[in-house]
Amino acid sequence: MKPVDDIAQSNQALWEAEVQKGGGYTQPWLNLDRTIVQRLAAGEPVSTSVPLYELFPTDLLQNIARQNVLCLAAGGGQQTAVFGLLGARVTVADLTRGQLDSDKKAAAHYGYPITAIQADMRDLSALPRQAFDLVFQADSLAYVPDVRQVYSEVAKVLRPGGLYRVKHNQPAVHRVAWNGSAYQIAAPYAETIQHRPDGGIEFRHRMDDIFNGLIEIGFHILRVVEAPHYLQSFAEEKPGSWGHETRYVAGGFAIIAQFTS
Repeated sequence: MKPVDDIAQSNQALWEAEVQKGGGYTQPWLNLDRTIVQRLAAGEPVSTSVPLYELFPTDLLQNIARQNVLCLAAGGGQQTAVFGLLGARVTVADLTRGQLDSDKKAAAHYGYPITAIQADMRDLSALPRQAFDLVFQADSLAYVPDVRQVYSEVAKVLRPGGLYRVKHNQPAVHRVAWNGSAYQIAAPYAETIQHRPDGGIEFRHRMDDIFNGLIEIGFHILRVVEAPHYLQSFAEEKPGSWGHETRYVAGGFAIIAQFTS
């Protein structure tokens, strides 16, 4: 697939490099216990080395068997593995071929079918229209400049009444840095584009775009759920690391929206 623009090219290269390095979000979850996954879906507390808290809110996992689920820009063989083990009909769309390979690896390991499509989240024309009961998206919207582009594409592939779970970063703390004793804001709020040292390009999305964009396209916002990262045990993490940062800095939130028109 040819990336649609320089933004996609840069971020595709970033994630292909992460795959080669074995970055955490590129490693498929191949040690999941089906019973623990089922307990998670039932709302029971579970203890596991796998960060299943990333699939919050877990009530979305209930009664997901035989439902059509799209994991959007969520390659890596992680979220798809949970949905696959719960009996969902899983499709994953991701910009990065290496990430999709991890999803296929997880599916082969556990023995469930999967459809893997290489696509930019801003163009889902390769996916069937009105086909999905749930679109599950992690915080990958940080890699696109306009959330409305993605919202519009999601609306096309969701069935009427389907649910969209999308995670966002907290815009006020989209960029923070450890100064030796505390975390401080590292960029003016008016600054929306970050060209990362590793070549990636990220964007800050403000609250009016995040929420009004959904409403304008025809979504009904059902609820907002704060990321539970601050509840995790990252006590041994070094200052400045992601784990340490999430003990002190808000870790984002997920919106659950229903497509109504």
